[in-house]
Amino acid sequence: MSTLEFYTLLDKQTQTLQNFAFSLTRDEEDAKDLCQETAYRALSNRDKFQAGTNFKAWLITIMKNIFINNYRRKVKGGIVSDNSENQYYINSMSNAVQNRADSDIMMKELNNMVDGLDDSLRIPFVRYYHGFKYQEIADELKLPLGTVKSRIFFARKALKSMIGNQYGLHGEIAMSDN
Repeated sequence: MSTLEFYTLLDKQTQTLQNFAFSLTRDEEDAKDLCQETAYRALSNRDKFQAGTNFKAWLITIMKNIFINNYRRKVKGGIVSDNSENQYYINSMSNAVQNRADSDIMMKELNNMVDGLDDSLRIPFVRYYHGFKYQEIADELKLPLGTVKSRIFFARKALKSMIGNQYGLHGEIAMSDN
């Protein structure tokens, strides 16, 4: 096979290689690198290709082997992939300490707001919050299904109003209702 024929066959398979590379890597830049490495290896090993065999399968085998080797190298080396721009945070995950103070305070405030609801609204709302279905709540409280649904609706509405009053979010909460 002449050099020109080889280049022509390689050029015809470019799109197929790009699609296969993306299916392996799920990243456009990594797929481009994999295609480039495959083309380089195919060109450098052109003399090993046997004319009359499936050229596309030969290229895909080269690509798959490159991908597997790179994957094994990453796993063995314990490489961590960090997509941040400056790579500063690559090792910061092990030293990170999560501060939950704000979320704990907010949950206490929300629980106090829920506790401030009238029992007729609070009990169905809390049951629903804990994962009970409407019908289960209705059966437990011996109420019609529609009453349970409306009480949960009114409890949500009252809580939104309390949150809006507490944090001054009147316009934002009204807009999120739509």
